[in-house]
Amino acid sequence: MKLEKLSNMKKGWFIGNFTPSLIKTDDFEVAVKFYKKGEREEFHYHKIATEITVIVSGCVRMNGVDYSAGDIIEIPPCEGTDFEALQDVITTVVKLPSAENDKYVGDII
Repeated sequence: MKLEKLSNMKKGWFIGNFTPSLIKTDDFEVAVKFYKKGEREEFHYHKIATEITVIVSGCVRMNGVDYSAGDIIEIPPCEGTDFEALQDVITTVVKLPSAENDKYVGDII
């Protein structure tokens, strides 16, 4: 058995082709992310990866649509989103595949 702390990972990402990582793989990435009410992520998209966000607790707004605990949002490549925590929020995020430098901020090109 191996023990690691989420607090030792970068922004909640703990599986994927990056360091630090509990399991290093090109196949996918996994994160557990914590946001305080009012925190935001600017509009971004991926050219390669599909991003799946599970709202574990709280409420968020993505592209003007409100989501709450239990919602699963799939964002395919070249479709972007912004993010606003309407309450304190916990999410689990999966990206397929693990693609280094595949986050683009701003308008989709």
